[in-house]
Amino acid sequence: MLSLIVFLHAAVQAGTPLLFATIGEIVTEKVGNLNLGVEGLMLMGAVGGFMAGYHSGSPLVAIIVAALTAMIGGWIYAFLTVTLRANQVVTGLAITILGTGISGFLGQSLVGEVLPKSFTNVFKPLSIPILNKIPFFGHVFFNQNLFVYLGFIAAILLTVYYKYTRLGLNAKAVGENPYAADANGIDVSRYKYAHILLGSALCGLGGAYLSLVYIPAWQENVTAGRGWIAVALVIFSMWHPSRAILGAFVFGGLDIVGFRLQELNISISQYLIDMLPYLVTILVLIFNSVRKDFVAGPKALSVSYFREER
Repeated sequence: MLSLIVFLHAAVQAGTPLLFATIGEIVTEKVGNLNLGVEGLMLMGAVGGFMAGYHSGSPLVAIIVAALTAMIGGWIYAFLTVTLRANQVVTGLAITILGTGISGFLGQSLVGEVLPKSFTNVFKPLSIPILNKIPFFGHVFFNQNLFVYLGFIAAILLTVYYKYTRLGLNAKAVGENPYAADANGIDVSRYKYAHILLGSALCGLGGAYLSLVYIPAWQENVTAGRGWIAVALVIFSMWHPSRAILGAFVFGGLDIVGFRLQELNISISQYLIDMLPYLVTILVLIFNSVRKDFVAGPKALSVSYFREER
């Protein structure tokens, strides 16, 4: 039982970057924009946050810069797809290439560098009184670092936002039928820009978690394909931020299962272990595609909006 608790505790930590990236992409897709540049945005947030943290020594500055760096990538995507109505799939792929190039260029002199000890102190496990005493779940969920709690809070707040607020309902309307939303006085372009920037910032925080907390040192391609898994997790969670919590932690467990097997002296090819998250991603997509109750996502997803076509 103890080994299972330890494994699940580590799975929550490993799944946190996926959680941020998944809810970030959900926010973007809710307004009808498919952004396949999640991997690039995570890398931009990771390198921006690490550089800021390394040179300033301030965790707060690092987090802010990580979010702002990813938002720059999100603004480029929004300008091309919302204002210029460029193809969303191609633009998203371009953002991934851009983010990969930027992180490689800016991070080349930082490879192997480690953050100051102040980061370890700020992001050390923080037990929540009373809740951490809950049998089994207490240690798994309520003895984590601050970043993990921020992921929980963000997912819950977004769930409330989309279900119970006017702004959230307007955003969903934009993703379902932007022409009808426009006819009802909703500024479609403004909603798209705002939510794309917010979603990009969340993706950047997912990347920053890897470089600031999970490692915390700089290495090339620190995201290791997690952005692509996050895109699939959006479908797995059926565009619900709260459901993304479960999906992210399941895939976080798949990401670290190889280390646990090594501790148990179970010999399995590391290549097979590395393949597991992506194999399960494919199986999840196949499973969802044949489900009768499958939610297909916002109806206007990936469709460019042109106001004069009303």
